[in-house]
Amino acid sequence: MPPETEAAMTSEKILRIMVPFLCFVFSIVISDSFAQEKLTVSYSSVDAPSANWYIAQEKGLYKKYGMDVESIFIPASSTNVAVLVAGQLKFGNGTGGTIASAAVSGAPLVAVACFMNTLPYELIVQDSIKTPQQLKGKSLGISRIGSSSDVAARIFLKNFGLEPDKDVAIIQVGGSGERSAAFRAGKISGFAAPPGVLYLTKGLAQRVLASTADFQKNYPFPYICGTTTKSYLANNRPIVKRLVMALTDGVRFFKTQKEESKKILAKYTRQNNEAYLEAAYEINAKLMDRVPYVTREGMDIQVKDAVARKPGAALKVDDVIDDSIVAELEKEGFIDKLYKQ
Repeated sequence: MPPETEAAMTSEKILRIMVPFLCFVFSIVISDSFAQEKLTVSYSSVDAPSANWYIAQEKGLYKKYGMDVESIFIPASSTNVAVLVAGQLKFGNGTGGTIASAAVSGAPLVAVACFMNTLPYELIVQDSIKTPQQLKGKSLGISRIGSSSDVAARIFLKNFGLEPDKDVAIIQVGGSGERSAAFRAGKISGFAAPPGVLYLTKGLAQRVLASTADFQKNYPFPYICGTTTKSYLANNRPIVKRLVMALTDGVRFFKTQKEESKKILAKYTRQNNEAYLEAAYEINAKLMDRVPYVTREGMDIQVKDAVARKPGAALKVDDVIDDSIVAELEKEGFIDKLYKQ
């Protein structure tokens, strides 16, 4: 069986297990929220690229735009997307890869804004691994199949001329903290992680084998994207617009309020390592998009990959992108006004 098919089957098995469980949990939490006219949104990582999601909560930005929102953490964008498809949440974070994978199977999902449109990742390996070819027969840790860390790991391996799952095992471990712990324990030979995580494994014999920052240009990837269903967008466009406004304001806060943003990042990542916080802030402040359009080039790559894994399927980029709200906000001068505060 081809590795791509095995990965897809593994992902489907995970979703079949996770979705009913999450539906049960969220039916308790979210039903109460909706009774109080609250909206619950989700983010998929506590790492710095997702900081605008929890900054919007911490700094009262949802309230600023007239919304009563509870923001919850659901590990991995693939799980976030599964919960959206199940109808338990109306708005959350997805990546181009997870959105396209769900859409190619009929899920009516759409990215309305992407706050980061590239993949800032490093491949951290044992110091004994000096060349990419030495990865053969070894393993790399990711969060979950279909997640951004999975996409990054596979991009690195393909760039090395290695075949994921065949030449190098891809193992689901968990978030950056869990991957660091597995690496420290010798359970994996390396892992893909956002910049700065290297400092969390300080003291180990390790090195950065490759970084997307070394690519000739930023790898186009819809990474941190506000995602909803087409029907929810059509029927609740004013609500979605206010959510995009709050999250765009969260980006503005992160870019312009360094020290407070680092404190919030430390709280959510539960890390006080100053070198990590500094590196994570500096890199991601540059990469977050001021105007959060969705990269069509990047989404096209993900759509083609999703279609290739499902023979006979038909999916176009415009089927999974509707960033007309971003165009409205830009035309109205909303974003320019944010940065003049």
